[in-house]
Amino acid sequence: MGWGEMEIGRGGMWDGVLIGITAIMMGLTAAAVISGVGLPYLPYLWPDLGLVFTQKKRRQGKRPVRVYMDGCFDLMHYGHANALRQAKALGDELVVGIVGDRDIIANKGPPVLSMDERVLLVSSLKWVDEVITDVPYEINEKFMNVLFDDYKIDYIIHGDDPCLLPDGSDAYALAKRAGRYKEIKRTEGVSSTDIVDRILKNMENIDDLSHKNNSVGRPDAKGEQAPHFFPTSRRIVQFSNGKAPGPNARVVYIDGAFDLFHAGHVEILRMARKYGDFLLVGVHPDQTVREKKGTYPIMHLHERSLSVLACRYVDEVIIGAPWEVTKDMIMTFNISAVVHGSVAEGSYHGEDPYAVPKGLGIFRFIESPRDTTSRSIAWRIVENLEAYKKRNEKKGKSEQKYYAEKKYVSGD
Repeated sequence: MGWGEMEIGRGGMWDGVLIGITAIMMGLTAAAVISGVGLPYLPYLWPDLGLVFTQKKRRQGKRPVRVYMDGCFDLMHYGHANALRQAKALGDELVVGIVGDRDIIANKGPPVLSMDERVLLVSSLKWVDEVITDVPYEINEKFMNVLFDDYKIDYIIHGDDPCLLPDGSDAYALAKRAGRYKEIKRTEGVSSTDIVDRILKNMENIDDLSHKNNSVGRPDAKGEQAPHFFPTSRRIVQFSNGKAPGPNARVVYIDGAFDLFHAGHVEILRMARKYGDFLLVGVHPDQTVREKKGTYPIMHLHERSLSVLACRYVDEVIIGAPWEVTKDMIMTFNISAVVHGSVAEGSYHGEDPYAVPKGLGIFRFIESPRDTTSRSIAWRIVENLEAYKKRNEKKGKSEQKYYAEKKYVSGD
């Protein structure tokens, strides 16, 4: 089997300067406090310290520590992103392997997303340096040697939840025996199986399964199961770039629901970023999506916000952005351009939310390169109902067991 690879791009501009920057930070902090600057404003005086402290530093003259993490990355979500963030923190360069369709079908069931879509989504994450496609589900001896010899991998990373093969054996057993395995904390509250389950459980709210304009989503808060996801400010900080736009930066704004974050979202964000120096993304609240587009999103507001924030093209996110782009909002964030794609779900009800930026001459309409929508992703599952029910029954049992037996794990 051949494995394809893709290099995403690496950054090492802070190598060797952590101590110096820390000293500068401490000096700025002391001076700011003495002069009366409030603590909330201090991060804007620091030169990208979030990047400095989250990125592993290597000693001068030593080659970078390269870590590897693989997965199916089907129905990409913030849990995948957080796993890769944790993996990157264990080394200097992160290589990600994407399991091939044949192995996914054999071990889990049919994938929802194509390899092309999964590669685009993984490559768009800000922590990923390199991608290898069509990797095996099991870390066998042949592939492990390829990782160590050809890709110079130092450690193979996986979550603390078990990854078992159909025969019940550990898919990472060889890496563990070789002493080249490291474990990260599983991101609770979401999984591809969980997302499929959310869609399937709400099928009774679709009046006509053959008509794709019907809504697929959560009927109301009463019908939801208790979530395992608990949003915290620390998680948002971990995903954030930790920087504000410069005084002369061209701030570009784009908004939307960004539900079931998919390849179409990545493409439009990449194109929007080209219109300026700083990309600000507004993520609409659940109720706004319901009122304006006629369907509840599958993913909650904070889940959708984290998925957007993990994208390498995004600099900042407004969590719960207003539907209408007002003049006050444009002035507050110093917005130079407001962008909207040609592919969008639902239709406007009432006044045009972009009337003000259009009147100011800063509205830009982009022809979306993909016709993918959150609803079309959901319908892939609906149209292959039996196959995904079977897949979820198999995976759902292991996830229920994980939550039933879970223990507290410190830090991530």
